[in-house]
Amino acid sequence: MSRMTGMPRTSYADRIFTGGPVVTVDPERPFAQAVAVAGGRITAVGEAADMAGVRGPDTEIVDLEGRCLMPGFVEPHGHPTEDAVVSGDRIADIRPVTLRDPDDVFAAILAEVDRRGPDGAWLYGWDPLLQRGLPEPTLDWLDGLAPHHPLVIMHNSGHQAFFNTAAARSLGLDRDTPDPVGAHYGRDDDGNLDGTAYETAAIGRVIAPALPADFPAALNATYARFNAAGITMASDMAFTPALRGAVAASTPTVRLRLYEVSNPQRASDLVPDNGDDLVRQVGIKMWADGSPWVGNIATSFPYLDTPATRAIGLDAHHRGHANYTPEQLADLAEAYFPKGWQLACHVHGDDAVTMVLDVWEDLLRRHPRPDHRLRLEHVGTMRPDQYRRAAALGVTCSIFVDHLYYWGNVMVDGLFGIEHGTHYALAGSALESGMRISFHNDGPVTPLEPLRNIATAVTRATSSGRVLAPEERITLDQAIRAQTLDAAWQMFADDVTGSIALGKYADLVVLDEDPYRTPAEDLPGIGVHATYLAGLPVFEAD
Repeated sequence: MSRMTGMPRTSYADRIFTGGPVVTVDPERPFAQAVAVAGGRITAVGEAADMAGVRGPDTEIVDLEGRCLMPGFVEPHGHPTEDAVVSGDRIADIRPVTLRDPDDVFAAILAEVDRRGPDGAWLYGWDPLLQRGLPEPTLDWLDGLAPHHPLVIMHNSGHQAFFNTAAARSLGLDRDTPDPVGAHYGRDDDGNLDGTAYETAAIGRVIAPALPADFPAALNATYARFNAAGITMASDMAFTPALRGAVAASTPTVRLRLYEVSNPQRASDLVPDNGDDLVRQVGIKMWADGSPWVGNIATSFPYLDTPATRAIGLDAHHRGHANYTPEQLADLAEAYFPKGWQLACHVHGDDAVTMVLDVWEDLLRRHPRPDHRLRLEHVGTMRPDQYRRAAALGVTCSIFVDHLYYWGNVMVDGLFGIEHGTHYALAGSALESGMRISFHNDGPVTPLEPLRNIATAVTRATSSGRVLAPEERITLDQAIRAQTLDAAWQMFADDVTGSIALGKYADLVVLDEDPYRTPAEDLPGIGVHATYLAGLPVFEAD
């Protein structure tokens, strides 16, 4: 006998999706044949024959033609405002996904310097690990490329930037400029700036002149790129209050959950009860350490001594460090958490993970909250025992599993070796600990590609097909949940989106193929046919 869940039969649907498999990610009914939508909400989920009672004279029938309907993908660690900056009209894209050959990178820098002239050149995407053969971007080298006008090059990780003397002068940076808390400027032996900036507070000042001329329009273009990837909800994990006006003036076609960057004042201009189901600030973001590709993550083990580590400027057996002392991190947590904010902390190194868990365990002892959903972000070298400890504290992790695909080979052979490079982004251990997890792309670091995240979690294959720690592979069911329902749960939004269930918003994606009938390695090639937010199309493939 067929079974349908839905509204009374006197309520007609605005739109009915039928004619293809439906993956609901609802544990009560994982698969279906048809979905009805009214007023932007899901009103019925069942088999095709069941929809006759909710089909009215004005109901639109969306024939899937064999395509697969799923809940829209969720990007739980995104940067829409940063995406809008680096893809705007003022910054040139030199990421390895755009330019792989170092000669092309060099040519692009020279062309941008020549094109921009006295206005200064800003570029994003420098990555000597993937663009092998790039020179060391010393201050002398940068000054040689642009002796008279500003030149700023951001590292692909977003955790380092390089700037020339003219840029420092135009920005008012000199040897007396203090380092921001949690960030710093590189200096030579005499204390002079060496043309490097590390972490958000320092990098933000360096790139401030490169904001788009029309920020709301740049945001709208960014939302469209999210929709084209099938994404209907995203966090902004480096949001600043100065951009509230730009977001308000934009037209979001993804649900936004904002995480405000912690600040020296240790205060937000909002309270946790704010916004609506479309745009809401839910948390505070901080950075315990930096990026493995820059060398500033706090690990219990050293980097290798290889051409790869030397290419990123590391000495033999280099070991990174945390951005904060435990006392500084505790001070930030104490300022925000008791006021009701969720905390999300960027952390890659296992030593940094220990520091954060120590701070949070003490925080929860003093300020218990039954459903805090404290978040650890990226967790590259987090160990199985640390996942178990985190799960016991109610901490959840968003894992940057796409690192395995793009950097997996160099991570093992060039940076960390077999033991630590292979056992990276341990989704299997995370799930075994009992915690709910998510996957993300940390745009613009890697492209918006939720299907590749899912594939990589299932296969743990690098770009060359090399499999890293196969025992850490997870099932397709688990990987899809991590990119939909559990990702929404991490942002306190699983009650309104993340699965195809009665009463939730009709935030949906139509895929050209059924993931359950597609080999795992072919999942990234599945096309997005259409994306819907609250039942309305926000992307349709040509």
